[in-house]
Amino acid sequence: MPQVPQRLDASAVRAWCGFALRALGRAREEIDAINVYPVADGDTGTNLYLTVESATAAVEAVFAGHAALAGGKEAPDGPEAFDGREALDGHEAVAGQDVSLGRAPEGPALADAVHAMAHGALIGARGNSGTILAQLLRGMAQVLAADSDATHTDGQGLRLALRRAADSARQAVVHPVEGTVLTVASAAADAASGAEGDCEAVARAAYEGARAALAATPGQLAVLERAGVVDAGGRGLVAVLGALVETFTGEAPAAAAVPVLAGHARVGAGSDTTQLYARVDATVTEPLGEVGECADGTPALDEGGPAFEVIYLLEAEDAAVARLRDRLDALGDSLVVVGGDGLWNVHVHVDDAGAAVEAGVEAGRPYRIRITHFGLDDAHTTGAGSRPVRERVERAIVAVVPGEGLAGLYTEAGATTVLARPGEPPASGELVEAVRRAHAREVVLLPNDAELRHTAAAAAEQARTEGVRVALIPTRSAVQGIAALAVHEPGRRFDEDVVAMTSAAGATRYAEVEVAERQSWTMAGICQAGDILGLIEGDVAVIGSDVTATAEAVLNRMLAAGGEMVTLVLGDEAPDTIAAHLESRVRESYLAVDTVVYRGGRQGALLLIGVE
Repeated sequence: MPQVPQRLDASAVRAWCGFALRALGRAREEIDAINVYPVADGDTGTNLYLTVESATAAVEAVFAGHAALAGGKEAPDGPEAFDGREALDGHEAVAGQDVSLGRAPEGPALADAVHAMAHGALIGARGNSGTILAQLLRGMAQVLAADSDATHTDGQGLRLALRRAADSARQAVVHPVEGTVLTVASAAADAASGAEGDCEAVARAAYEGARAALAATPGQLAVLERAGVVDAGGRGLVAVLGALVETFTGEAPAAAAVPVLAGHARVGAGSDTTQLYARVDATVTEPLGEVGECADGTPALDEGGPAFEVIYLLEAEDAAVARLRDRLDALGDSLVVVGGDGLWNVHVHVDDAGAAVEAGVEAGRPYRIRITHFGLDDAHTTGAGSRPVRERVERAIVAVVPGEGLAGLYTEAGATTVLARPGEPPASGELVEAVRRAHAREVVLLPNDAELRHTAAAAAEQARTEGVRVALIPTRSAVQGIAALAVHEPGRRFDEDVVAMTSAAGATRYAEVEVAERQSWTMAGICQAGDILGLIEGDVAVIGSDVTATAEAVLNRMLAAGGEMVTLVLGDEAPDTIAAHLESRVRESYLAVDTVVYRGGRQGALLLIGVE
């Protein structure tokens, strides 16, 4: 029997995150399939996965930072490290970490780990259930990281943490309703409070209490009973609590039988936590019929209802957030506001998305704003049964792009795009979702960023387990992706198309011009904050003070080795005259070299350069 943690420490938190990510990866499709509440949009499992993925990455960053300080060197990269994005459906172990052990001779403090977990979940929370899960983790962190003489690393500390988690999550939902993830969380806390013993005993009690509450949810919400399913968010929480049991035992809890409703059968028999309800003849593809209730107590309409989901992070004071709750409550439903200490995550369903964002502006500084339109064929507005079955196409391109302008360009070329906003690299789950959206038998994946190679590889592996043939071309810049798209021929054999696209991308040298954020050492010398940097193939080659002059110097260096085509992608903050100047420079000095210019929008870099 492998050694497992006996107390709550930072390594136990790390192991729990890894196990939870793996459990949600396995259960994601199952949870998505039973998602009928508060909106039948089939994404609860994916949202929970992405939320935990963000929490896991934050915890791993704490451990990497501690290792770097302790050892005087950077934490390992590659197969020796776990970046929080590799515990996907079908993986039997978390890469680079024996999470069954979950131990390290020395490591970060518990407070650092739980704060990172809660903060990562907060900034990465997706959807209604993901936002509530973030608040559950924040509630636990408030107890486990509290400054006091009392210890919070034993069974008693875990009991208190689970109680605080359930209470704080319920307070975050403006109009809580029973039969949801809130009910399951409260039941877990109630069961844990009656458990005696160490962390293992408390975790087991919480898990069993949550399972029993989950099985009862169809009797508490009419919309669940009609569809013949348990609450999707509660199902996800059961998976997370099962991972907590696994943390302290080294083994995933065995799935116990759940009574079957009349006229229903179980699905998800391979689940590592619990069995679920589904109609024999249909799951959520059947119209739900009558009006039910949403998580915030308002009606969930099969026809009509708010048209948009609005989510954003908000920097604001407590008093301003209290006013914001009232304002958003009047605008829509499914309102959840979580966080504290000046940083909040806001989630609401509204008809007027602009008004919801304006309310955030009045309260403080909203950012990472995500607005999702529940389209005319969405279950939220028409009933899931009206959605036509779309036939798979033969081949598709999925590409990560750094700006709205390039997203439009790639889309016009037929690609399915994932937008990577500055400072917000997409997670593996987002890439997998893009592959699903492409709905193709064969997919070519273009990450267009060297830092996304591991994320893209994990997404490709996940998509392959779902029966999609995926080829990953390791493009390191969007200009390499443009070159690959230019030679893409859907009518060719898949292997031949991939070879041609890979060759075109590999023959494209890339560079970018950006502004230095801080003083640092570079390959070209010491730069100061505000300097203009010219990077070729990822390394700083030129340090200047003028954007146009620096860009020209970079372009000259690249064309010195030859080239036939120059691609310029301008960011919003690039000077208006830079494109004309560089085009003129190429015409005058490099015969037979063509230049093409695109507008990239808000892409982070001032300028992207490609030379083929």
